[in-house]
Amino acid sequence: MARNTQVAADTAAPPITSILARFVAGHASRGWTDAVEHEAHRTFYNWLGCAIGAARHEAADAAIAAVQMLAPAPQASVLGRAEKVDMASAALVNGITSHTFDFDDTHLKTIIHPAGPVASAVLALAEHRGASGRDVIDALVLGIDVACRIGNTMYPDHYDRGWHITGSTGMLGAAAGCARLLRLDEQQAAMALGIAASQPVGLREQFGTMTKPFHPGGAARAGLMSALLASQGFTASPRALEAPRGFVQVASDKRAWNEVTDELGERFEISFNTYKPFACGIVIHPSIDACVQLRDRGVTADQVERIELRVHSLVLELTGKKEPKDGLQGKFSVYHGCAVGLIHGRAGEEEFSDAVVNDPAVVALRNKVRATVDDSVDEASVQVAAVLHDGRRVEVQVEHAIGSLENPLSDAQLEAKFADLVVPVLGGTRSRDITAQWRGLAAMADVRALTALCRP
Repeated sequence: MARNTQVAADTAAPPITSILARFVAGHASRGWTDAVEHEAHRTFYNWLGCAIGAARHEAADAAIAAVQMLAPAPQASVLGRAEKVDMASAALVNGITSHTFDFDDTHLKTIIHPAGPVASAVLALAEHRGASGRDVIDALVLGIDVACRIGNTMYPDHYDRGWHITGSTGMLGAAAGCARLLRLDEQQAAMALGIAASQPVGLREQFGTMTKPFHPGGAARAGLMSALLASQGFTASPRALEAPRGFVQVASDKRAWNEVTDELGERFEISFNTYKPFACGIVIHPSIDACVQLRDRGVTADQVERIELRVHSLVLELTGKKEPKDGLQGKFSVYHGCAVGLIHGRAGEEEFSDAVVNDPAVVALRNKVRATVDDSVDEASVQVAAVLHDGRRVEVQVEHAIGSLENPLSDAQLEAKFADLVVPVLGGTRSRDITAQWRGLAAMADVRALTALCRP
């Protein structure tokens, strides 16, 4: 039977695979501003805390048990645990744990969580090779730039199709970062990107399950293996990203090629990274922030007749679970986020435990939350009103939630978040020792001095 093989393709697409490969292989070490350098350290530190914090989660136990069936050589650390495994497995598991709590960094323009795939791959390779902190930061900045620029090119069409964009672009960022760490030349870096382009991972259907954090882990492993293959002469199409049947054109109808090339090497996407104060989907943060503000204004759960939200449609599309049954599902419930924000005044990982999700007081308040879609409200904003039993109406409007680019976490707040995550796993002394070193990562002669601190 005849098949219609015609595709709506852009045959004049610029050679972005080779452009990015040249950038990754040739950009100067620390070829950016002090502000970018500081953000790179903040990104790595935040990622490290998230990965260590989830080290004892059942998802981590399952992942470790699975990779140990392969009898891996002890090449690299699993952060927060005693085990050492092969590089690829360390990239996988650390990528999983860094995203398990949904507490990791976010590139708001694309909703990519870029450090999960990139840092997980880079650190595993760096530890095995005894690379310097400078090499790690360079690889992180450049890898994140590749992942997010490809994300900019395709978002939102690619995401709207159902791809989890963190995984489906993260393998490119991980490949780029590892190619840089391996000091691959331009041709080899192009092959690494080409190999990675055939390995996108992640569907949004998996949100609320252990497979969602698998996506950045799988992307980290794929990117690392792509760079290792390229280093040994393995080949791929030199147009794997831009060709009519290459990654971008197959995975998206939006192809803003200029997003790859505009100010390449001058503007770095890591500058637009944000860090979560709340351990859940980023679109819930404005609503939680508003409910914390209601609490600060004296509103208590027992006074509330109902809580009214006016939110963008994306909020309910992503986080509209009205009756979450466990902690993972709670991370995708704006109703639960509002309830814990008002009752507890925070929404850390503890507030998304199974116990809190099923706490009768939280369930009762959650059932009083009413959400109305209003697309005149920005995705990053919310209008909240608490209607009280005595007839009063207390309103809060959040334009920019805490943790956003406009209202970022300070270094001190980032350190407090790190301690909350790491102290239960490694203890206070280790947490303080790591914190004392995070600003100086780039000066470390060998990152194994850091990874040793990250294991019990």
